[in-house]
Amino acid sequence: MKEKLMGFARLARPANLPTAAADILAGIAIALYLQNIDVLDFLTEQIGDVLLLVFSSVALYAGGVVFNDVFDSELDAVERPERAIPSGLVPKREAVYFGTILMISGITLAFKCTMLAGFISVALTIAILAYDGYFKQFGFAGPLNMGICRGLNLLMGMSILGLVSNWYLSLIPVVYIFAITLISRGEVHGNNKKHIVWAGFLYAIVITSMALIVMQQTSQILPIIPFLVLFCYLIYKPLLKAYKENSPKNIKKAVMGGVLSLVVMNACWVAGFSNWYLALAVLLLLPLSVLLSKLFAVT
Repeated sequence: MKEKLMGFARLARPANLPTAAADILAGIAIALYLQNIDVLDFLTEQIGDVLLLVFSSVALYAGGVVFNDVFDSELDAVERPERAIPSGLVPKREAVYFGTILMISGITLAFKCTMLAGFISVALTIAILAYDGYFKQFGFAGPLNMGICRGLNLLMGMSILGLVSNWYLSLIPVVYIFAITLISRGEVHGNNKKHIVWAGFLYAIVITSMALIVMQQTSQILPIIPFLVLFCYLIYKPLLKAYKENSPKNIKKAVMGGVLSLVVMNACWVAGFSNWYLALAVLLLLPLSVLLSKLFAVT
């Protein structure tokens, strides 16, 4: 029984889940700033709505990666037989039930927060299943679809007040996840230097865009600088190593670095649109992700 429970946990990719929560927190910080609402006052009075969206996002993310393994079960039987479904640890039917429960839970929690958040969660669920079941096989549409999922997740955080302004900010994680998904194309067989070069270019666009947006929206760049420097270091170090030694092992580390650094990316948003100490609080999700990544696979 214990081993089977671990199998379900492995399906949900626990190390990745704090990154989904960080998206929501960043979106909330952005939304509150744009409406001139004090973050601390809001957290004191409406912490319930914050938790609803955080747990909604986590459930939808977990459901998405469960269905990813469901759709990939035959391929994983050849390339990754150690995974929970092909190894027989979790029957495919039970994995479908598990993923369905997670996604229904995520949508329900979002609707309990605001109607707009609920509708975004439905769109996010559709995007997740579209990627898992169809679009990930395509070289351009797959990474784009995955990026849209992450953009919708940030947008869901921004919808906590029942409205969304400056929606274009959600395009930044779209570009970032597009880059990570490009890198992951060589995770099994290696030989993806071209994708790594493109990813490095897209990373630079993301970093520059974040700095410019914060400067334009808040006129304060200093609080975000330390977080941006950390973000650059964490994503480019494994990427350069994967380029120099283009092995599946190094590529996997570059992907893992990119995924876990989503927490830092969201801390950058919080530093720019809120304050540095709340950004540090978001950053604390990073060591949690790193710890979980030592116990569970990230990809």
